[in-house]
Amino acid sequence: MREVERVYLSEGEIENIINKDFKTERLSLVRDIFLFSCFTRLAYIDVKNLTKSHISLGIDGEKWIFTHRQKTETASKIPILPITQMIIDKYEDHLESCNQKKLLPILSNQKMNAYLKEIAGICEIEKELTFHITRHTFAATVTLTNGVPIESVSKMLGHKNLRTTQHYAKVLDKKVSEDMIILRNKMLNSNNDKIIKKAN
Repeated sequence: MREVERVYLSEGEIENIINKDFKTERLSLVRDIFLFSCFTRLAYIDVKNLTKSHISLGIDGEKWIFTHRQKTETASKIPILPITQMIIDKYEDHLESCNQKKLLPILSNQKMNAYLKEIAGICEIEKELTFHITRHTFAATVTLTNGVPIESVSKMLGHKNLRTTQHYAKVLDKKVSEDMIILRNKMLNSNNDKIIKKAN
């Protein structure tokens, strides 16, 4: 059976989206909620259902999100990273958040994905930008790339089986291999020059 290729954003692509100055509030909002999901790994429906009551102090005395994944009904406990807190603070007094008693003023999934295509175009990202890739980005780029152990990532993703999480590690192995080929070629060219110079 052919393995499904998981699309995720690189660190550079995430930084590009963070640093882009969008001219409309609509695109800024969609960008912020997309990033919130990249740094919490929560699916669209789980972000939509969040209220302030889902935030409490965790085992370390810091703020965490305590919720349940609607898809699997598994408990989710997610430490709040600085960028996540900044987004929560930004929309704390937003009219729609207050009216709906929600943590964030999220649009419909259809609108979110339509505007994400627009954001991809503005940021010159050639991958198909959808809300679905936020979980993959959290797993591959935000956590595993930064040295978070696979067991912790698996727990945060709500995976019941470590093998499910290992798919992300395979993706990273492929990336490591590609990066090392580039490095190997650079070193070969550099060393060849030195050897040629020495021989002459």
